[in-house]
Amino acid sequence: MFSKACEYGIKAAIFIAINSYENKRVSPKAIAKEINSPEAFTAKILQDLVRHDIIYSIKGAHGGFELDKNRIAAIKLSHIVNAIDGDKIYNECGLGLRTCDENHPCPVHDKFKIVRDELKYMLENTSLEELALNIKSGFSFLKV
Repeated sequence: MFSKACEYGIKAAIFIAINSYENKRVSPKAIAKEINSPEAFTAKILQDLVRHDIIYSIKGAHGGFELDKNRIAAIKLSHIVNAIDGDKIYNECGLGLRTCDENHPCPVHDKFKIVRDELKYMLENTSLEELALNIKSGFSFLKV
């Protein structure tokens, strides 16, 4: 459903949030290792998140990536998805047709619209804080 870049972006943001709660900055190398992503690809994704003001990049000897702890609750998954994949997840045809809308629906249009609407609701109402705290408390896992 999400692009690989978006999956990595969500995982990276969660990992950065967990570390930010502990006042730690994390290097691109550490992030790539944690989310099992190639370093160069991870660096590109992180820059997308920086450009969209989701995470911060600090240069220098004690640099790395971090989040403002006071903003973690306000960052929704939809912000990350939009930063990396745009809004195509909410608009594209479930069967990949170029033209699919209310006037010219594909065979799954009506059913897929329900799924898309529920996904949009989930992404807009799930905070990075919720996901990070679930991992910190052991209710969920970022890596197996």
